[in-house]
Amino acid sequence: MTAMARFFTEVSRGDPSAPAPDAPYEAWHDWSVREAPAFWSAWWRACGLLADRADPVPGSADVAVDPGAESLPVTPWTTVLEDGELMRPPSVDGGPRWFTGARLNYAEHLLRRRDDATAIIARDEAGRRREYTFGQLATAVAKLSRALSQAGVRSGDRVAGFLPNIPEAVISALAANAIGAVWSSCSPDFGAQGVLDRFGQIAPTVLVVADGYRYAGKRLDCLQRVREIARALPALRTVVVVPFLDGVLAPEGLRDLMPAGPGEALAWDDFLARGGSGPAEFARLPFDHPLFIMYSSGTTGLPKCMVHGQGGTLLQHLKEHRLHCELRPGDRLFYFTTCGWMMWNWLLTALASDVTIVLYDGAPMPPGDEDALWDLVANEKVTHFGTSAKFLALSQKTGHSPSRTHALGALRAILSTGSPLAEHSYEFVYRVVKEEVHLASISGGTDLISCFALGNPMLPVFRGELQCFGLGMAVDVWDDAGRPLRGSAGELVCTRPFPSMPVAFWNDADGAKYRAAYFEHFPGTWRHGDWAEVTTHGGLVIHGRSDATLNPGGVRIGTAEIYREVEQLEEVVESVVIGQDIVHEGEKDVRIVLFVRLRDGLVLDEPLRDRLRKAIRARTSPHHVPKVIVQVTDIPRTISNKISEIAVRDVVHGRMVKNTDALANPGALALYRDLPELRLG
Repeated sequence: MTAMARFFTEVSRGDPSAPAPDAPYEAWHDWSVREAPAFWSAWWRACGLLADRADPVPGSADVAVDPGAESLPVTPWTTVLEDGELMRPPSVDGGPRWFTGARLNYAEHLLRRRDDATAIIARDEAGRRREYTFGQLATAVAKLSRALSQAGVRSGDRVAGFLPNIPEAVISALAANAIGAVWSSCSPDFGAQGVLDRFGQIAPTVLVVADGYRYAGKRLDCLQRVREIARALPALRTVVVVPFLDGVLAPEGLRDLMPAGPGEALAWDDFLARGGSGPAEFARLPFDHPLFIMYSSGTTGLPKCMVHGQGGTLLQHLKEHRLHCELRPGDRLFYFTTCGWMMWNWLLTALASDVTIVLYDGAPMPPGDEDALWDLVANEKVTHFGTSAKFLALSQKTGHSPSRTHALGALRAILSTGSPLAEHSYEFVYRVVKEEVHLASISGGTDLISCFALGNPMLPVFRGELQCFGLGMAVDVWDDAGRPLRGSAGELVCTRPFPSMPVAFWNDADGAKYRAAYFEHFPGTWRHGDWAEVTTHGGLVIHGRSDATLNPGGVRIGTAEIYREVEQLEEVVESVVIGQDIVHEGEKDVRIVLFVRLRDGLVLDEPLRDRLRKAIRARTSPHHVPKVIVQVTDIPRTISNKISEIAVRDVVHGRMVKNTDALANPGALALYRDLPELRLG
């Protein structure tokens, strides 16, 4: 029996409003949305969360702030959901608030275990490997949390990380939360201005950095950027440097990192030593106390700073891990991610389910080692492999056949996100990776630090579809008039509050930025910005971002519909498609322009253009066929590795790209400027 089935059985026994244990998933999902307080309180109890009650009920015992405490009052909250009738920014204008009165600590739940079981396995592309047990992790977190307190960090202060995906990032995030500080991180592939666009808004007091990192066979220094960053953060008091490149920090590594003044720069071990010895202690905080500050991509201006609360993040991730992904104690979860993407935070929370998290820092296919990730999955006996749709498509194109070359007996699930997973990638996984595996395409975002739609071990997998809406998530697809759509694409929306909504946007006291981001298109409803379609199976197909949809001849088309067909051709490595504004017969219109990056040495000729058009027409419609197809050598991507269609569209139309620092490869934009193939008239 799956964990989801067991949970349904337990809830059905205790709640007369719940469906029968063997009712279809759709019935349980409907109940979880309709009776949201009942669902989320039942899930809280199923997880056995540790909490205090801010105002204890007379005659009932409160839970002591003791890391080993396992008992709970009957209800460690006063109200499950306040003001939950409409979607709006929490705590602004009477917005929704969850589990008021309950006090808990996120990090405490990730470190309930203190034994010699493996908590973290860390690998990098140079072949280095490290392990931390749960006991060692708890000890390191305890030391660092005390060192942070001695450095003057208090509850609500910000601790920031400019770090590769390494154990020190995990330790820093948990240590910050242990004392009530707020963690925020950027990966080291960000330029100095990209970091300042983010950290400059939140004023961190401590910055944890690495001296450098390796990517695609190159050694890349970080300290020069750290000098620039530190000088532009006036609230910064301490810089802590992890010697990641060689394991030893050269004496000059700390020189001039901090501007003259009261601040200081220390090596990681020296700062950690200030924490002395002693058990980990955790401040139990309100349910909506800030835990993480996450950032939007920032491609249309300064990134939005989304503040996620500790209770909602914990509850939501536990639900997704244990029920939707069937993570069990002792499993090993690997997600290819950086510390600048929400999947890192999602991976981190798996420690709360007694799961070993596997970290990897480096390129997914380093030069001369295209099997790096498949080797990691096999050698570390990974049970759940998280990756991107792009990686699976590239593995297919490069002829990987992991089932023949790797021992994947431990692998039970493959999770894919970042962009829609094409039908041919489903076929690739089940044909040449592993037949008995749960392939789950998942979709949500930094906005909710979780998923709107994802996998389900109780349901069949259909090619090209996300299996279901998440429990407790009132997701739908609407037309422009706000009516539910079935059988055609529309706006992905969420109609009711959920616990992992941002508790606030930073520096947004009146909620204006928050409202503008989600609630102005459909008042009282969260518009997510995805162009999607509910399938006959009750699943979901993502057709692309709403702001990047194409509109030739008045027919709205999702870009993913074109990518699915184009990238099946062996010659194409990747592509980007946009709509170019034109005037046709005196009327304004849009024509579809497709840019393709081909395999090395190939040239786009008319026969290949013809094959591309025929492939698109055969599986979609004549409206989808690009009018112009152009070869390029690079495609602009955000630092989180998502294709930046909007940036390409702006360049083609001669508009300024508002924030090139949000791009991993801003130089690629020059490839799209003033192309003769796109001239009109």
